[in-house]
Amino acid sequence: MHQRERLRDDKKRMHQPSCRMNNDEYQLIARAADACHMSVASFLAHAALRAARDLDRTTAEIAGEREVLNELFALRRHLGQVGNNLNQVAKTFNSGGDAPQAEAVLAAVHRAARRVDDFTQHYLDSERAAA
Repeated sequence: MHQRERLRDDKKRMHQPSCRMNNDEYQLIARAADACHMSVASFLAHAALRAARDLDRTTAEIAGEREVLNELFALRRHLGQVGNNLNQVAKTFNSGGDAPQAEAVLAAVHRAARRVDDFTQHYLDSERAAA
């Protein structure tokens, strides 16, 4: 077995940062490190340094994730509001009443569905462009 060459003092890693992760996160990283034939610590150092050396890309990816989460939460709120309106229309119809707002509620359902479709397509297109 070949012995690894020792690092010069100026290249020696002196700092040992610590981070916490849940079991699923750790297992994902451990599998990735194993696939790269690296220790977990070495894999984390390599991945972190690569991200730090390309801050434009790293920042864009993090911002992209935030954008996705913000839009998903907004879509969830919007669908909840539309669902409430739809339930009110259904309750009115079921009790024999007239619901003049039914067309507007159905239009809102269609807009919400279109918004989900548009967002999904935008996300898929951006993922393909990044690959």
